[in-house]
Amino acid sequence: MTPILELRGITKTFPGVVANDHIDLTLNQGEILALLGENGAGKTTLMNILYGLYTQDAGDIIIRGQEVAIVGPTDAIRQGIGMVHQHFMLVPPLTVTENIILGDEITQGPFLDRRRAAQRVREIAALYGLVVDPEAVVSTLPVGVQQRVEILKVLYRNADVLIMDEPTAVLTPQEVEDLFAIIRSLVDQGKSVIFITHKLKEVLSLADRIVVLRNGRVVGETRPQETTEAELAAMMVGHAVELTVSKEPATPRDVVLDVRGLSILDERGNLAVDEVTLQVHGGEIVGIAGVQGNGQTELVEALTGLRSAVAGSIHILGEDATNASPRTIIERGVAHVPEDRQRDGLVLPFPVSDNLIVNTYYVPPFARGITIQEDVVAQRARDLVEQFDVRTPGIETPVAALSGGNQQKVIVAREFSRPIRLLIASQPTRGLDVGSIEYIHQRIVEKRDQGAGVLLVSPELDEVMSLSDRIAVMYKGRIVAIVRPEEVTREEIGLLMAGAEIGERTAPSAPRVDA
Repeated sequence: MTPILELRGITKTFPGVVANDHIDLTLNQGEILALLGENGAGKTTLMNILYGLYTQDAGDIIIRGQEVAIVGPTDAIRQGIGMVHQHFMLVPPLTVTENIILGDEITQGPFLDRRRAAQRVREIAALYGLVVDPEAVVSTLPVGVQQRVEILKVLYRNADVLIMDEPTAVLTPQEVEDLFAIIRSLVDQGKSVIFITHKLKEVLSLADRIVVLRNGRVVGETRPQETTEAELAAMMVGHAVELTVSKEPATPRDVVLDVRGLSILDERGNLAVDEVTLQVHGGEIVGIAGVQGNGQTELVEALTGLRSAVAGSIHILGEDATNASPRTIIERGVAHVPEDRQRDGLVLPFPVSDNLIVNTYYVPPFARGITIQEDVVAQRARDLVEQFDVRTPGIETPVAALSGGNQQKVIVAREFSRPIRLLIASQPTRGLDVGSIEYIHQRIVEKRDQGAGVLLVSPELDEVMSLSDRIAVMYKGRIVAIVRPEEVTREEIGLLMAGAEIGERTAPSAPRVDA
């Protein structure tokens, strides 16, 4: 049978980097092909070529046995190729419906038929279990809901080949299972899927075939029944990887974050955080588990000075920080890894070197008076790029040119490399490969063991359960339970995240603080 898609000898270079080096790849009709690789291995570049966002320097694209030229997304869509991007390709001021139909509008005469378009979106959303409000403005939606909009955009266009770049990055375990059911249903109907992910469990449970890239080349191909997580991880990074978090029991110290009765409104004026009370001690990791969109985003923004609270208080190291500015909070020893790295964590046109000091550029040794010490900044950047394994052509490369995972490494390098008392980490390993995840987890535990308090917010339930000393579960803006990971199962946490009651759950007693 002729493959639905073939890539032959695809090569793509950027200044100082060979992103794709003579890559051959095939996709059969009705197949789920998983594409694995480290950050910067060339996965997203390869898919961007297939979708017409880049043009290959060499090599051929063959669809249904015919060589085709794809020089833009319109060509790809015409060939039946759709792509769900890791970084959302949405227009924030437009509604969900307007984003989904953009470029393929439903009209009545010369006018956009908004009612019929919204109804069509509702039908598709209900059909695939990805229900969203068609009238909602995208800029007001949390990341997880925006992800659903991206998936709906592809489904709306009836693509035969679906490229999914980290589509589960912000989904709960239940939502992941729903998505997998959707993907399998699509494949049963003859669709074909290329699934890019760093989550090895997902690959083994979903894929028909697995292709691994490293340094821009194909280094292996296998099937789930023929391999293990450890073997895949080693193939990806070139050496054995520790897949479990190794940490000693916590030794809590004084309270570093004290939140009392905090209430916060979202962009629409609705109550997003409802009288949350929470404490984080130095020397402990408190994880927040919850389905995306239940107030975690607004809570973190208020704690880091990016959003105002309407009631309650925030104390950091015993001092009132309610509605303080981001700079004030940073200067109190707080580090922040934001949920949306591109919006809140980086200045995309700026070089890597500037992004590594963007919150400390005005203090010594990076500044002397009003003068930036360029040599010091450059040396600092070189040291951190090496230490955190940031894959970049150079420290002067605009951070926008890096892969998503390497952009995340820039943020982590900046935040983890200065003295801190409190780390607020929202999805710190989003989009990272297994080797990088192992490294970041070790550094988070290291910060805890050095006495910093850590507030970890992650949709990755495995990550929350393996790293946290205590877990707070959020549902509809409230903390509905505080539990210890060793006392609950993954399934019980998942039920709490969905609003189910699993018996009487109360907060465990406050950690004992050694004198």
